Amino acid sequence: SCTSFLANCMRLLLHSAAYILHQQLRTQALRHTALSQAQPSTVISKLFKIAVQVRQYKNKIVLHLPSACPVKHLLRTLTERLYLSRPAATLNSS
Repeated sequence: SCTSFLANCMRLLLHSAAYILHQQLRTQALRHTALSQAQPSTVISKLFKIAVQVRQYKNKIVLHLPSACPVKHLLRTLTERLYLSRPAATLNSS
């Protein structure tokens, strides 16, 4: 707890946003997987605390996972569900 009202309000806002993001991740991106009912700490330890080598190219980012990564299939499924392709070019109606 912070000493000022505004600081506590900001903390509450950030925690609420984190909770909503976690709920959306679980209900939409992780549905029908082993982590669909997982706590936030489990999701963080399984998906985000992985040692990867990141390569950034001109138009893409490539993650090189370790060969013995236990959640490689889950990560592939998650990235396929979260990937948003570029919107199609709008056609000129004139």
